Amino acid sequence: MAHPLPQCVDTVIIGNGPSALILSYILHGHIPYYTARHHDAILDQKLQNNKNLLGLTPHLYDHFLASLRYSTQALPVNTLLDTLIRPNADTEINPTSCVEWRYEPEKAIPHIVIGDAPRPGGQWADTPVSATAATASLSYAEQLSLPGYSYAQHLAAAAQKTASCDFVRPTRSEVADYLSAYPSAVGISDAIYSDTRADNVYRESNGFVIGSLGTHCQHLVLASGIFTVNLPPPPLLDPVARLNTRSKPLLVIGSGFSAADVIISAPLDRRIIHIFQWAPETRPSPLRSCHHTAYPEYASIYRQMKLSAIANHKKPPLNSPLRRRKSSSPFIQRDWSSTYEGFPNAEIIDVFATATEASAIVTIRLASGEDVKCEVGGLAYVVGRRGTLDFLSPALRAEVLEPTNAPISPMDATTSPTLISGRTMRSKVETSLEVAKNVFIIGSLAGDSLIRHAIGGCVFAAGRIMHAIPPTCSPSTTVPASPPSTSRSISPSLDSDNSFGLSCTKEDQKFAADGHEDLHLDRRKLMRAVEVVNAENLFWVGSGWWAGGLGPGTLEV
Repeated sequence: MAHPLPQCVDTVIIGNGPSALILSYILHGHIPYYTARHHDAILDQKLQNNKNLLGLTPHLYDHFLASLRYSTQALPVNTLLDTLIRPNADTEINPTSCVEWRYEPEKAIPHIVIGDAPRPGGQWADTPVSATAATASLSYAEQLSLPGYSYAQHLAAAAQKTASCDFVRPTRSEVADYLSAYPSAVGISDAIYSDTRADNVYRESNGFVIGSLGTHCQHLVLASGIFTVNLPPPPLLDPVARLNTRSKPLLVIGSGFSAADVIISAPLDRRIIHIFQWAPETRPSPLRSCHHTAYPEYASIYRQMKLSAIANHKKPPLNSPLRRRKSSSPFIQRDWSSTYEGFPNAEIIDVFATATEASAIVTIRLASGEDVKCEVGGLAYVVGRRGTLDFLSPALRAEVLEPTNAPISPMDATTSPTLISGRTMRSKVETSLEVAKNVFIIGSLAGDSLIRHAIGGCVFAAGRIMHAIPPTCSPSTTVPASPPSTSRSISPSLDSDNSFGLSCTKEDQKFAADGHEDLHLDRRKLMRAVEVVNAENLFWVGSGWWAGGLGPGTLEV
């Protein structure tokens, strides 16, 4: 460690991933200002009154839900900063940013960033799954840039020349190198403490104590992420988990990107036995959304999963055109017909090691009820990753999680009650990212895992820590959390005067309306209402009332 940890500091950020680095950049005195006209005339008008974005209030984005221009997948505050930094980013190359970061050192807040990853970058600096470092990131390079030092600048500095990164998906190792270089490039290295674990964190009368380090602070920011713990395989699979015989097939269990990364990283001639969940109508694999042009490697794997699901219900002809067609992806050159075998919705009911103990025989029960036996030489159990709050004291952890009362899945309960997912605190952060007094969560802990959606939460947390958000607009401790969401990520409702947990002044509320009350419509509620009406219509049509009781829903007697 280059410098000793301070014994007393205003703010401690636990985690050293992208969101922690962004918040550190702001707390060093880099303040975001609105400097260019945004294409959203309503948003532009609101920002003209106060261009310092640290003082953001909900009225800036309370019309987002009524506009088809903005996604409801991310928290509104994250969508706000994303659209200001990258206007029309999904349809325009290198759009002009509406945000300027001004260095105002007199506003800096003493703070430290503590992370147990070996270098800045969080999960990017670790190797949480058995995937090659050459695996491409999901995001494009222009969406991975942190304020003050873009990925393009890093690429140019590394190559000593101007390099274009438009429509480039950097590899995992390239992103890790960028994040590792970021602190030095923007001058925040003095606050970064990598390869350092914070433990026994508890609240005291005048702040917080990082028990394992003996550090006291006034504000605590949790940026530890939700991808630090791989869910372990059940005890039944222990004999397979100990194997590493590359000449035998690899057993892959999982339905998402981690499973796909393992398959991509496996030697092209190694056989893959893939067990995955298949419920495209109710719980589709995230690979389903990967377009074959933008994400050819993931689309190819999803295609194989789909073909396996089709074959599981109805065996295709031996010379099926779908099976003869080769993938044109430059990333996927595997002979799928001879090296991949998928078992949708199957389960392993028995495992025993062979005499040589170099492989194991697994008995797989298919969805049809049939049992098949396969010899395997290794296991990749990638059914999901979680974050953990085990570094918080039980009292502080209960304070942070209350009143979410988020149910713990049986899978999590068998490992640790401190494991959390992106859904655990989602309903609570829809009220405020200040989840307890002077405790904030940012990044994927809040449910938004993309780097491009990390900046908004960091700006909000910095605004509260730096007192840019006045007391009249501070998070209310009496506002109850929203009811648990049923979708992956749902934004706060606009039928409350305390959207995002802020009790704004009457002047703010008046400005929020701004003559556009008719636009303040929650599109989520509208879509749900339409779904209800459609379901009711289908019921009545099926009942046959329109044909005097002789319609298609009439019972045969």
